[in-house]
Amino acid sequence: MEIKVVENYQQMSLKAADIVADQVNQKKDSVLGLATGSTPEGMYARLVEMYRVKMIDFASVVTFNLDEYTALSPKHPQSYHCYMNRHLFDHINIKPENTHIPHGNNEQDISEICREYDYKIFSMGGIDLQILGIGVNGHIGFNEPGQYLQTRTHLVELAEETIEANSRFFSSPEEVPRRAITMGMGSIMHAKKIILLASGESKAPVIQKSVSGRISTDIPASLLQLHRDIVLIVDKQAVSLL
Repeated sequence: MEIKVVENYQQMSLKAADIVADQVNQKKDSVLGLATGSTPEGMYARLVEMYRVKMIDFASVVTFNLDEYTALSPKHPQSYHCYMNRHLFDHINIKPENTHIPHGNNEQDISEICREYDYKIFSMGGIDLQILGIGVNGHIGFNEPGQYLQTRTHLVELAEETIEANSRFFSSPEEVPRRAITMGMGSIMHAKKIILLASGESKAPVIQKSVSGRISTDIPASLLQLHRDIVLIVDKQAVSLL
C-alpha cells in the first residue's frame, strides 16, 4: 500500500483527480469504479474542471458505482443515481449507457440483479481504477463489519453507524434507507488499481486500524492491505494516529 499524505481535503481531491485523469488519458476506454458520499465530491468537481479545459475526455469511459439504496427511486434527490448526475455525469461527455449503478426494489429479484451487475463488470474486462471512501466503522462500499464478508455484489442490511453517518443527507435518521445493494469485497479487490480517500480527524481511528498490519472482517477496509496496487490518499488529520 502506497500512502500519500497531503495537507488538506482540497489537496486530497486534486491528487485523486490527477490519478483518474492519468488513467483515462492513458486508456481512453477505461472502466472506472466510482464512490459516493462527501469524500469524493471535491475530486469530481476537479474532474469536471479538467473536462471543461479539455484535459480529459470521458467519451469512451465506462463507470460502475459501488452501491445504491434499494428503497429509493433513481430520481430521489438522495439516491446515488442523482448524486452522480449532480456531481459528475451531467457535466461531462460520458455516454449514459456507459454508466452503471445497481438498483433494485422489493418487486425485483435482487439476487439476479446482483449477478447481472457482476457479469457486466466482468464483460467489460474488470475495473481499471476503483475509487473508495471509508466509513468510520471501516466499511467499504456498504460492506459492513461482521463475522463474514460477501465477495460479490449483494443485498446488505446497513449498520446503525452507517445509518447515523448518512442521516446528515436526510431530514431525519428515520428517512435513511435500511438496505442497499453493494459490490462485495471480492468485486472490489479484483480492480486493477484502487484509490482510497480519507479526510478529517473523524477518520483517523479507522485509518489507523485499516493499515495497522492486522486484517479483520471487523474492519473491512483492512483487507485492502492485500491488494497489489492501492494508493491511500489522506490529509494530515486523517493520518494523525499513524
